[in-house]
Amino acid sequence: MASPQTLTVTTINVNGARAACKERSTENLGMLAWLKQTRADVICMQETRCEDDQLAATFETAFADGWHLASAPSERKGRNGVAVLSRTPFDDIRIGCGAEEFDTHGRWIEVDTAGITVVSVYVPTGEAETERQLEKERFMAGVSKRMAQLQAGDREALVCGDWNIGHTENDIKNWKGNVKKSGFLPEERAWVSGLLASGWVDAVRQLHGDVPGPYSWWSWRGKAFDNDAGWRIDYHLVTPGLAGRLVAGGTERPEAYALRWSDHAPVTVEFSA
Repeated sequence: MASPQTLTVTTINVNGARAACKERSTENLGMLAWLKQTRADVICMQETRCEDDQLAATFETAFADGWHLASAPSERKGRNGVAVLSRTPFDDIRIGCGAEEFDTHGRWIEVDTAGITVVSVYVPTGEAETERQLEKERFMAGVSKRMAQLQAGDREALVCGDWNIGHTENDIKNWKGNVKKSGFLPEERAWVSGLLASGWVDAVRQLHGDVPGPYSWWSWRGKAFDNDAGWRIDYHLVTPGLAGRLVAGGTERPEAYALRWSDHAPVTVEFSA
């Protein structure tokens, strides 16, 4: 657990919570083992892919260690789903970014905890020149409006999760091969730039500077992980006040392919209190 002088927040697309905790794990590996040793105070999860009762059962042992759970499952069985684990109780829980179309899609949950507002967001993958991309754009528009409201509020806020967008060429190893694909389209990248121009701060990029990576997603297939041919699509966007408290942060990349319990790696940021 982090010291009282810090606040540590992790985001992780678990690629199926039950699989991350059981199917892809052994006694000493997997998400529950990671949870036992993490210093995080708040953990934002995406793609939980289960109902509230299933998620609670999956993390039953964590509750004995003092964790609190808030979740927003998807009405589409076995898909999407976002959640937050916190060492401190929740003062409030809100589901949805305000775009009614997505209220039951399991893509946005925000909580007030540890003195700030924390959001777990799962942006649609999209597919260029299809209805799926238009759906992604509608969700992005809803997110923009809600983030503007959070920015105008009286609490510091952190919006983290799987954004399914590589913002710059430094965020995708093979960016040249993805310039016409969803996730690296000019309009998507411009949208992220607009959020940053409005005052939100990309915490990990601020800490690491303009360098390739650190990547947070690698395909299960081929040698993508071994060659670090990844994407940085899991971001912490924070209000300026929180940005001023940044201490450290980055990707918790497993040491070997066999140690992975998701195709994403946890991205962790630490703030001074």
